[in-house]
Amino acid sequence: MGYCSFEELEVWKRACRLAVEVYEVLRGCRDYGLRDQMTRAAVSVASNIAEGAERDSRAEYIRFIHIAKGSAAELRTQIYIAQRIGVLDPATQARLTQELKEISAMLHSLAKPLKT
Repeated sequence: MGYCSFEELEVWKRACRLAVEVYEVLRGCRDYGLRDQMTRAAVSVASNIAEGAERDSRAEYIRFIHIAKGSAAELRTQIYIAQRIGVLDPATQARLTQELKEISAMLHSLAKPLKT
């Protein structure tokens, strides 16, 4: 298997776009704790994909994909909470949640062949 840069991975591109969107939708949020937690989780998804891809170990790559997937689940939970407390409107919550579910599925598909 030849070298493939993480920048070529569609899942990384989508995770980066999602992180930017999370920053944008939370720009006016005055709940600084929630905003900080959500932006950190959003950035963590793309960052862990990149870090894992650059590791020289298949096991490490798989581990970082799993960390990215965990961060996606963490962010989904925070999005549900943010909608329920009025920080996000239902349409934004639905859009972000769907994107995170798709990213999680892509991460699962990325890790699966690496395990065999």
